[in-house]
Amino acid sequence: MTIRVIIVDDQAMVRAGFAALLSAQADIDVVGEAPDGRQGIEVSRSVHPDVVLMDVRMPEMDGLAAARELLNPPVGVVRLPKVLMLTTFDVDDYVYEALRAGASGFLLKDAPPADLIAAVRIVASGEALLAPSVTRRLIADFAQQRPARGRKDHSLRLRGLTPRETEVLELIARGLSNQEIADHLVVAEQTVKTHIGRVLSKLSLRDRAQAVIFAYESGLVTPGDAPA
Repeated sequence: MTIRVIIVDDQAMVRAGFAALLSAQADIDVVGEAPDGRQGIEVSRSVHPDVVLMDVRMPEMDGLAAARELLNPPVGVVRLPKVLMLTTFDVDDYVYEALRAGASGFLLKDAPPADLIAAVRIVASGEALLAPSVTRRLIADFAQQRPARGRKDHSLRLRGLTPRETEVLELIARGLSNQEIADHLVVAEQTVKTHIGRVLSKLSLRDRAQAVIFAYESGLVTPGDAPA
């Protein structure tokens, strides 16, 4: 299956560079681009991409506002793209808020080309881009700086998880991949995927990124925690 991508960035050279890199891949097709968030939304709703590469800081409408609107569409819009935020900084308030809004992760603009290509494939497959240590640090930093939101409600929802599902959620929040979780628990990777699916369903979460945010905001995991 070809992955349809649009690139939303206010710098024309960045858009051109990313487009050239991604278009050279047999399984990726760049189907549009835009210089700001507002136009990015219009292009996305016109061409229906699988993945939107979204810059954080742009004129007219920034990437956070655009991500919120794309991922919380008007009634009648059924197919939502995956949003991958692009940022110059490894700790950015906008990125944290974008993850809370439902973005599938973020990538630094100066990441190696191979990382960008891999990131597009990862989020297109339904996974969240949360493996890099910089992502774990960003989420931990903002979880530590901000008071937990709705912690009481989150705690009540956590009670619906089994002990093993709670353990899997903790490991997700600490940045472990499915294979790393499987190795830690000494179970098959498919078993981990099953547990993650149940966690997302029981907590009414969209994806792995929101599971991480939930784990921190509920107090289940605190910055600095490490797997036992």
